[in-house]
Amino acid sequence: MTRSTLAFLLAAFAMPAAAQTIYRCTDANGGMLISNTRVDKSCKAVVSSPDSTLPAPRAKPGGAAANPTPAGFPRVPEDTQKSRDTDRKRILEQELVAEQRSLDQAQRELAEQQRVRSSEGSASALDRAQPYRDRVAQHERNIVAIQKELSGLR
Repeated sequence: MTRSTLAFLLAAFAMPAAAQTIYRCTDANGGMLISNTRVDKSCKAVVSSPDSTLPAPRAKPGGAAANPTPAGFPRVPEDTQKSRDTDRKRILEQELVAEQRSLDQAQRELAEQQRVRSSEGSASALDRAQPYRDRVAQHERNIVAIQKELSGLR
């Protein structure tokens, strides 16, 4: 009896929270079955949970923000913000140009290393070229990140 009670408790706690009702059924041989559906008339509800679904939050009229800006929060004038956005865009474009130059330089250095190392033809030569490949990959990732940042500007 204790083993079946323990099995029942473990099964009850292992059920997902979305299960509404858990049934304990006894078959003709006296075996116990625990299920989230009623198998036959011998099943008895042992655990019932309230409906765990929540309705979607209602939209506020007028499209107001969920977290409005506090009354005393400082505001930046529109022309100042536009100036900041312009500066940011200019800086990102300069970084992009510099990063493209660095990528070109890194690719030239990698090509040189591969040309020199190909004459050696050893595995250690490939290992020595790895930092150059890593540098090229880093510059490529930086360019993608800057382009993504630029595409997000107004």
